[in-house]
Amino acid sequence: MTCNPTSINSTGFVSLVGAGPGDPDLLTVKALRLIQKADVVVYDRLVSEEIMALVNPAAQRIYVGKRLNHHCVPQDQINQVLIDQAKQNKHVVRLKGGDPFIFGRGGEELEKLADEQIPFEVVPGITAASGCTAYAGIPLTHRDHAQSVHFITGHLKKEGMDIDWASLAKGNTTLVFYMGLKESANIQHKLTEAGLSEHTSIAIIERGTTAQQRVLTGQLSDLSNIAEQAISPSLIVVGSVTSLHSQLNWFNR
Repeated sequence: MTCNPTSINSTGFVSLVGAGPGDPDLLTVKALRLIQKADVVVYDRLVSEEIMALVNPAAQRIYVGKRLNHHCVPQDQINQVLIDQAKQNKHVVRLKGGDPFIFGRGGEELEKLADEQIPFEVVPGITAASGCTAYAGIPLTHRDHAQSVHFITGHLKKEGMDIDWASLAKGNTTLVFYMGLKESANIQHKLTEAGLSEHTSIAIIERGTTAQQRVLTGQLSDLSNIAEQAISPSLIVVGSVTSLHSQLNWFNR
C-alpha cells in the first residue's frame, strides 16, 4: 500500500525511512528530502544527533528509543503512535537507524499500518553491517577470505527458532551479529562448539561511521573478554576478513 504523500486528502501518510548507521553523509537523497518536509518524525536511539539536526525544524519529534534491557516505549505503543499521528492527516516519518527491514521491525510496523488502511512507503537505508564494516576497512566478502556473509541477530533467545550454528561455523564466510554484546559469551561458545576454530579473527565495531568509532580486534577465543570493553551500539564481526582491518583501515586515519 503505497502512494504519494502529497496526494492524500482523507488520511495521513507514513514514510518508513532508514537513517543508515550514523554518518549523515550516508543518508539517501530521498531520506534527506523526507525528513526535511515531515510533519512528525518518530525516531529511535540509533539515529545520530547529526542526522536529527537535519530534520525539519517545525516537525514534531517523538522519541521511541530503546536501550539494552530497557524498552522506553513498547513496540505496540510505537505502532499506535504511528497510527494515531497518521490519522491526524500528518506526513509521518518513522526514522530508524540502519535499514528498517534488517532487524528493525519495520515489517511489523507496516503490517499494523496496513491493517488500519494507512498508506505508506519504504525508503531503504545503509544497514550497519555494510556501513560500519566499510568504515572499519573490513570487506564483508573477499575472494581470499569469504564467499558469503550472514547477518544474525544477537537477541538469540527472543527470535523464535534457534540458530543453525553448524552452518555458520563452516568457514569461508563472514558472520555479522547485530546487538550481540550481551550474548557474546554464548556466541563464542556456540561457534567453537560447532567447530569454528577459536583462532578465527574477530572484530567489534563500536559506534561505527561516527567520529567516536572504535574497532577492537582479536580471536574468537577472546570474544567475550573483548566485548566487555565495548559499549552499545556495536557490531560483532567474525571471520578472516577482519584481519584486513589493520591494512585497510582508512576512516580512523
